[in-house]
Amino acid sequence: MSDQRDAAGMAAFSICEALLLALQDRNLLPEREIVGILRDAAATHENAQGPETERKLHMETAKLINEIIVGGNLSQRT
Repeated sequence: MSDQRDAAGMAAFSICEALLLALQDRNLLPEREIVGILRDAAATHENAQGPETERKLHMETAKLINEIIVGGNLSQRT
């Protein structure tokens, strides 16, 4: 089951990244709006409640999203 969740998470991440990049490439959303979407997503995970194991997963997820923002992956791709 864990392998399936990992694959589903990677697929969802790749699809979302591709959609955000396409929106930016086609000038449908400026980078600041995309960063806002990512910040909202990170905040949702940072504020998540639940058992410790779930909160830990949410914090790791928020960290990953924040690293994408800080790394500027949207504007520094080829």
